[in-house]
Amino acid sequence: MNTASTICAISTPPGTGGIAVIRVSGQNAFSCVNKFFVPRKKDTDIFQQSPYTLNLGSFMNARKETIDDVLIGIFRAPHSYTGEDVVEISCHGSVYIQQQILQTLIDAGCSLAKPGEFTQRAFLNKKMDLSQAEAVADLIAADSAASHRMALNQMRGGISEELKNLRTRLLDFVSLTELELDFSEEDVEFADRSQLMALANEIEELILKLSNSFKVGNALKNGIPVAIVGETNVGKSTLLNVLLNEDKAIVSDIHGTTRDAIEDSVNIDGITFRFIDTAGIRETKDEIETLGIARTYQKIEQASIILWLIDCTQLSERIETLTEKIAKKIQDKKFILIFNKIDKITDEEREVLNQFFEHYSGERIYLSAKKRINIHQLQKLLVKAAQLPEVQPGDVVVSNVRHYEALQNALKAIQRVKEGIQNEISGDFLSQDLRECMFFLGEITGEISNDEILGNIFSKFCIGK
Repeated sequence: MNTASTICAISTPPGTGGIAVIRVSGQNAFSCVNKFFVPRKKDTDIFQQSPYTLNLGSFMNARKETIDDVLIGIFRAPHSYTGEDVVEISCHGSVYIQQQILQTLIDAGCSLAKPGEFTQRAFLNKKMDLSQAEAVADLIAADSAASHRMALNQMRGGISEELKNLRTRLLDFVSLTELELDFSEEDVEFADRSQLMALANEIEELILKLSNSFKVGNALKNGIPVAIVGETNVGKSTLLNVLLNEDKAIVSDIHGTTRDAIEDSVNIDGITFRFIDTAGIRETKDEIETLGIARTYQKIEQASIILWLIDCTQLSERIETLTEKIAKKIQDKKFILIFNKIDKITDEEREVLNQFFEHYSGERIYLSAKKRINIHQLQKLLVKAAQLPEVQPGDVVVSNVRHYEALQNALKAIQRVKEGIQNEISGDFLSQDLRECMFFLGEITGEISNDEILGNIFSKFCIGK
C-alpha cells in the first residue's frame, strides 16, 4: 500500500441526506483542500487553523465556482484517526455536491480510498492494533446492544492488553532458554522450569477462557441460529413471518410450499436471532422437495435452538416416526415444542397432546401464529433458551473466527510446552514451542502479519472507513 499518497472518500452512507462527510488523509491533505476552501474569516487558511476546530467557508471547484458552503474539521498528525494529517469536509447531503467535491479533490491529486484504507493506515501508523482495527468493522455492523458493547470493548483494547502482556512474559523465558544453548556443555538452566510451568498453566487457562467465549461472541455478532421444523402445513412459514413482522415466506395450504431454507434475523430484547424456516418433513417422491427436506436436517444440526412446530388439529399417524427422526437431531440442543393453532382445539385435546409428549423435557408452548396468540411468550422462551451472559464494559469476548483459530493454535503450542517440561526435554525444543505460541498470539494483534492477511481483513470494510 502506498501510504505516501493522499486519499479521499465519502465517509457517510451512499445517497441523499441532510449532511455528508468527505474525509481526506495524507501528507498533502491540508494543501489539497486549501486550494479550494475559502474561509469566511478573511486572510486565514487551513495551515493557520488550530487542530480539532471546525471552520465555516465555501468549497470551490477549479473554475472558482462555489460548490457548497461547508465546515472543515482539522486533525494534525500524529493526533488523528489515521495518524496522518486529516481534513473532514461536512457538506450538504446532495449526491451531486458530494461527487463534485470528491471529483475536485481527485483532479487535484488525491487518490480515491480503497475499502478500509483509512483504518489500515491507522493500523500501519500504530494508532491501533489489528484486533482493534477489526473491531471497528464490527462496531459499524453492530445491530444489537450486546454486539455493540462487545465490539466497543475490543476496539478499546480489551483483548490486546492481555495478549501483549503474555507475549512479553513468554519472550523473557524464550530469551533465557535460548541463552542456555550457549552454555550447553556446562549443563546450566537459566529459565526456572517451575516458574515456566506456572506461566504455561496461566496462559493455557487464559487461552481456554478466551476460546470458550467464542461461542457466545459468535452468537452475539452473527445471531443465534434458530431452526423452525415440523411437518408440512403446520404453520412454520406463518410463524416466521410473525416473528420477523413481515411477509418473508410464502404461506399456502398446499403441502410442500417451502422447498428450501429461508433465513432472516430479528432483534429480541437486545439479542439477535437468525430464524431459519425449513422445508416441511414428510414422505414425498418430488425430487426437489426431497432435497429441501434433507437440507432441513442439516439446518437442525447447525442450529442452536430448535422450534419444533406441531399442528394441534392434525396429530398425524407419522408423528411417531417424525418424533424419532427429530429426537436424534436435537440431543444437546435447546428446543421448544410449539403446539400451533391452539384456538382450534379443546382442553381435552390439549391434554392428549401433553400426554403424548410428556417424556420430552424441553420447553413447550401453545399458540396461534395466525392470530398472534402467545407470540410474546414465545419470544420470552427464546431469550431464556439463548442463555447469553450480558457483556459488561471491560469484558473480553472473542467473536472473530481468525482470532479463534489463532488461539486454538497457541493453545496446542503451550500444551506442548507443558508436556516438554514434564518430560524434561532440552531448552531448544522448549524455545521452539514457546516461540510458536508467541507467533499465534501475535497474529491476533497484528504484531505478526503479512500483506495477504491485511488485504483480506481490510477489503471487507466499507469505503470511507
